[in-house]
Amino acid sequence: MTINNERVYVRGLKDVAAAQTRISFVDPLGALYYSGYDIDRLVGRVCYEEVVHLLLNNKLPNQRELDDTKTLLTSEMKIPKQIVKSLKRAPANAHPVEILRTEMSHLGEYDPHPNDDSESTNKKRALSLIAKVPTIVANYHRIREKQEILRPKKEYGFAENFLYLFRGKVADKEEIESMDRFMILHADHGLNASTFAGRVTASTLSDMYSAVTSAIGTLRGRLHGGASERVMNMLVDVNSPEEVEAYIQGMLFDGKKIMGFGHRVYLRGDPRARHLRKVGKSLCERTGKMALYRKARGIQAVVHREKKIYPNVDFYAAIVLNALGVPSKFFAPFFASSRITGWTAHIIEQYSDSVLIRPTSTYIGAYGTKFVPIERRV
Repeated sequence: MTINNERVYVRGLKDVAAAQTRISFVDPLGALYYSGYDIDRLVGRVCYEEVVHLLLNNKLPNQRELDDTKTLLTSEMKIPKQIVKSLKRAPANAHPVEILRTEMSHLGEYDPHPNDDSESTNKKRALSLIAKVPTIVANYHRIREKQEILRPKKEYGFAENFLYLFRGKVADKEEIESMDRFMILHADHGLNASTFAGRVTASTLSDMYSAVTSAIGTLRGRLHGGASERVMNMLVDVNSPEEVEAYIQGMLFDGKKIMGFGHRVYLRGDPRARHLRKVGKSLCERTGKMALYRKARGIQAVVHREKKIYPNVDFYAAIVLNALGVPSKFFAPFFASSRITGWTAHIIEQYSDSVLIRPTSTYIGAYGTKFVPIERRV
């Protein structure tokens, strides 16, 4: 960006449009659109597989297309035996995001058509990755817990299979619907940090595995994928709903950031949080975790009163995943298992543009520094 022939530095690229996209739009006034559809019109009316087709093809599927997508995703959930062996060799104390990042790169070695970068092959590649990411996450969890690795069931939907592979038990109707909504609400979200990282790599015309690996790498950061895990840590740290006021006031007094609140784009609250709050409440009621939910609502009330900010998707995502029995270290991998759809859609879109993303910078260093020989340096 230049004004009067001078470069303008925008910290964090705030409000800078770095791409044109038809995939999703984050409305600052509190709405999220997937390929033209307000998510409020999709949640509860479509399944995750329909959203997969929508983001990859810019239209909702008909019944035949949906059936084909479901069949393909289930068949592609199998991962190479070499990946399974690698997961078994991984340190048991490694963070799951680190393992997922490594195995995504590893997976690129087993692409059946490594030199075919046509759009049709990239869409098939995308569907394969969408299917395999949850399997890698589930398998690593089962291996860590010294439990049997399971195979997906053809009669299950995608969200249902993910829960089954991860937990090892059949999910009931409400759990399946909750997981499906979680995945839909995390499928894409504009040019966030992980998506932008993936598009930057894709802009070099690198392969899809490399681009997704770049995206996953951002999830190791506390300000992106690690947020929901830190939300859960905070909720556990508060002993009871009655202690919320003192706990949050103490954090605010110390100048600490309350994880799961505020957003760089939304001005009137994150619409995804509204949906997940309802899902979380229902799950907590049936699993005997209403104290957890009350702590969350208490925190929301205090933070809004004191800071006038709203919870974002990470806040109630933590509640939902905890109520589904997911350990907090796997929160970011569950995010990745949903966002892989948006990542691959954006990567394919970036390929079609074929322009290298190469911003400039404002240099603030010195000029003409005098060279001093090494023997005279202090």
